[in-house]
Amino acid sequence: MQPIAIVYGSTTSNAKNIAERIAAKITETDVVLFDVADMNVESLKDFSNIIMGSSTWGIGDLPDDWDGFLPKLKRFDLSGKTIALFALGDSYSYSDSFVDSMGIIYEAIKDKGCNIIGSVSTEGYNYDMSTAEIDGVFVGLPLDEDNEYDLSDERIDNWLAQIKPELQ
Repeated sequence: MQPIAIVYGSTTSNAKNIAERIAAKITETDVVLFDVADMNVESLKDFSNIIMGSSTWGIGDLPDDWDGFLPKLKRFDLSGKTIALFALGDSYSYSDSFVDSMGIIYEAIKDKGCNIIGSVSTEGYNYDMSTAEIDGVFVGLPLDEDNEYDLSDERIDNWLAQIKPELQ
């Protein structure tokens, strides 16, 4: 398995903490963490495997640090890269925009020639709407550290077991 870049945006450190927890569970290869607030998108050229994550801010928005990075990511060549997504959201207070940040990132990269892996069933999640749900599945790993933090480790473990065989 080639090294993995974990790219995250985190206003309140929740996404950073999840990125670190994911990185700690990947022991088969090197993992490099990048905060979008201070990274150059060109750093991704050296990685075949990328995990991208974000918290969902306000009512279905990306955190501010993604605002400057996402346009650069849209212009960056992701051809041939394998990408998995994760996002945090509040399924109770913002059930109509649960993990929408993941949907925004997905829309930005879905036609960029990359292989997006790691979809997750909506079963077991309580929410009303999400732009990260397509054809009955989430486009990546949704987590709710506000209300379902006790499920996060199991969800991360199951997701990693799913995506690891697909990483290059």
